[in-house]
Amino acid sequence: MTEDGRKARGRRRRAELIAATLAVVERDGVAGLTHRAVAREVGCPASSAVYYFATLDDLLVAALSAAIDEYIGQLRELVADGRSEVDAIAQLIADVGGPGRGRAMAERELTLLAARRPALRPIAQRWRDQVVEVASQHTDDPATVLAFVDVSEGICARMLLDIEPLGYDEIRTELLRVLGR
Repeated sequence: MTEDGRKARGRRRRAELIAATLAVVERDGVAGLTHRAVAREVGCPASSAVYYFATLDDLLVAALSAAIDEYIGQLRELVADGRSEVDAIAQLIADVGGPGRGRAMAERELTLLAARRPALRPIAQRWRDQVVEVASQHTDDPATVLAFVDVSEGICARMLLDIEPLGYDEIRTELLRVLGR
């Protein structure tokens, strides 16, 4: 069965708008996000952005969802390539200090915005739940699981602030230390 061309174009436009939202947040922060800025990034009329995403919250939810989905996908790819899940998380955090910095900053800003915008909270919680799942495979102590999540988030923040950035090996060592390994 072939897909209706209009639906395919609509899905493509929606994906373009989500990517543009992340690009705007990466470049200008959430403060620079408007329907008009997103439309300009795509090269379409502002009315298109409003048609697909009626509110800024709709744009923010879609953008954070896409960023979290991307991280989860990267984690799964690294594990499929033979890395342990702890090693994969260490690699994702290490990437924050390099080519993944801009996207990580945008994702972090969107995640922090969840404190003020309840619509973002369940999406922000998805990555945290993923990290909890990884830690839970190594311990059944709830305090250790929480410490693993907190340390991973803290190291990521440290990397974004560019305060004594750590390399992959150092990050991996810290995460394993929290797990008692």
